[in-house]
Amino acid sequence: MNGEEPQPPTVEPRAEAPPTEDPERMLAEMDVLRRQCEQFRNTCDHLNKKVERLERAIERVRKYSLVYRTMRLFMPGLGRFLQYRPRPLVIPPHYREKPAEKDLPSISIVTPSFQHEQFIERTMLSVLDQDYPRLEYIVQDGGSTDGTNAILARHRARLKHAESKKDHGQAHAVNLGFAHATGEIMAYLNSDDLLLPGALHYVGAYFKANPDVDVVYGQRVIVNTYDQEVGRWVLPEHDGDVMLWADFVPQETLFWRRRIWDKTGAHVDESFQFALDWDLLLRFRTAGAKFACLPRFLGGFRMHSLQKTMAIIEQVGYREMNRLRLRELGFEPTGSEIAHHVRGYLWRALIRQRLYQIGFVRL
Repeated sequence: MNGEEPQPPTVEPRAEAPPTEDPERMLAEMDVLRRQCEQFRNTCDHLNKKVERLERAIERVRKYSLVYRTMRLFMPGLGRFLQYRPRPLVIPPHYREKPAEKDLPSISIVTPSFQHEQFIERTMLSVLDQDYPRLEYIVQDGGSTDGTNAILARHRARLKHAESKKDHGQAHAVNLGFAHATGEIMAYLNSDDLLLPGALHYVGAYFKANPDVDVVYGQRVIVNTYDQEVGRWVLPEHDGDVMLWADFVPQETLFWRRRIWDKTGAHVDESFQFALDWDLLLRFRTAGAKFACLPRFLGGFRMHSLQKTMAIIEQVGYREMNRLRLRELGFEPTGSEIAHHVRGYLWRALIRQRLYQIGFVRL
């Protein structure tokens, strides 16, 4: 020990291990990444082009929306079923007021039904809950296999007659139902439609005050599956000549006297599936019936996915309507001829609709 400090042991540096990655595999992975990047760029370019097309479409919509809104000012609600977004059904308070008149005429209403469990109870209650003093309500069901029979059983005590058996269609069911009716005033209400509150008292009072009138109908509210309103038909005064060319009478608001029913054969024509109500109206007209369009919303026409009216209009409806035009006019008119003859009526409907919307006309 010579006094020198001890030196730390020398550590030889360790050589790093050579990479274990395969260069060829790494190059292959890089090629895959390059292709994925290229595909991503192509996708981005495609999406950018799609966004540009959508932006141009939005600009076109913005450009023409003012034109469309302007056109709607000259489009009557009459004839259109979806006019605005669903909103709560508004019933004016005076609709629920019952007239002071006594000895109102008896009213018989038939509801033909088939597989409408979803709606029929609402339809029935819209009639029964009006508490009309001289009401005969008849439900003629075509042998439904859903819950309709249970609903009929629940309300049977309030019905003049209820039956569920196989029939030959809507018109046949209506005739079967009316075979049990004795009322002075008659109507039929489909099993998905509604009567608005107070309708029966209003109609009964009108018939009592106007003994010369044979047939009445009123304004229509269009409702959806959930009883929300999606449109309104505001009709002008009755025009018997227009009826030869097109049927604008809301069927769920239609009532007539038994005397005109008996005069025209006391039946609905069972050869019709779609235009049975128009045929009945035209037969009333031929028999000299006096019509009146009442200034009040009387019924609700329901729009829904299972609706018969929309389901058969293409296959059956147009054919039956042309059959009636041929019978009444002697020829089958073109669409432009029909439009020409109903144009004045639609203009009157538009004017009345606008007056109603601004509150000048009360319905």
